Amino acid sequence: MVARALAELVMVVHFAVLAFLVVGGFLAWRWPRVLYFHLAMATWGLLIVLFPFACPLTWLENELRAAAGQPRLVNGFIDTYIDGVLYPDSAARLVQVLVALVVIASWTGYRLKRRVEQTSPTRPEAWR
Repeated sequence: MVARALAELVMVVHFAVLAFLVVGGFLAWRWPRVLYFHLAMATWGLLIVLFPFACPLTWLENELRAAAGQPRLVNGFIDTYIDGVLYPDSAARLVQVLVALVVIASWTGYRLKRRVEQTSPTRPEAWR
């Protein structure tokens, strides 16, 4: 029972990590230090897409599911929960490209926002 609950928790965390991968750059606009963590997560996500690295969260979920007597994820997290569920399997590459473009747009916006903040005259704290 505990292993199953932990497997479900890992699944939820995995979804949260993927959501952060998409929107983390935009969060950095408000909280700049988030960008460092987002850069690390985006790098890891890119490596998993380009090379056959195993995701540690998928591995952990599989181990917990096996301990709970449940079947392991046959094709990995994204193939099990996202591909064919949120979009058709045939659109997987398109979705990967769109996610990459969203991440690049968030980083570009972050950089532009910082540049404007550095070049604009200082405003009183009450105006911010």
